[in-house]
Amino acid sequence: MSSIPTIPQPEIEPDEEELRIERREERAARRRQHRTARTMLYGTIGSTALLLGLMGFIFLEIQNLVNINTLYPPINSVPCESGMSIKFHIHVHVSIYINGKSVTIPQGIGIGAGNICFYYMHTHTSDGIVHIEAPAPASNLALDDFLTIWHTGFSKLNFPQQLTLQTGWSIYVNGKPFTGVAITSPLNTEVPLVSHDAVTLDYGSHNPPPDKTYAFPAGLPT
Repeated sequence: MSSIPTIPQPEIEPDEEELRIERREERAARRRQHRTARTMLYGTIGSTALLLGLMGFIFLEIQNLVNINTLYPPINSVPCESGMSIKFHIHVHVSIYINGKSVTIPQGIGIGAGNICFYYMHTHTSDGIVHIEAPAPASNLALDDFLTIWHTGFSKLNFPQQLTLQTGWSIYVNGKPFTGVAITSPLNTEVPLVSHDAVTLDYGSHNPPPDKTYAFPAGLPT
């Protein structure tokens, strides 16, 4: 029986084996460096894109604020802000009669075109309900402020010129005559407003009895 001769394998010199190990480690280190470099590159690109986006957003917000202040400056110290505040949120109802004829208080008073901004006092409907939405109660949230916003910024919405007259007006709050100050033009008479007040403005004669209350829709904050 013949036997297959065994071919002796060449012995690997220790120096050669160490060289191979070093080369493997170097290749692994280079791969780690490449991965780290890619990660840093992608992170830098992402951070830069995020920063540019943030800067663009801030720029647009500043431009928007400039446009708002240009188109809708503060009236009676009441600003027109890009969002409605709900920290202080109440509603009142205002009725206006001129020589016995009811005057419609239209929707959109105090609201910038395209809802770009909202004055603290504004109307969403034409039923006489005035929305008062502000960061906090303030002294410049009285009836004369709302009427001045209407007169100064939104007079095209059928503002009745009789409201500028200094005589001939009577003001009632919840059916009672307002006697806090001498009554002149409602634009110049500061009538403080409390949630769900029913305010009646009468000019001339043959006007109906003033509103004592108003049936606000369910769900409106009180």
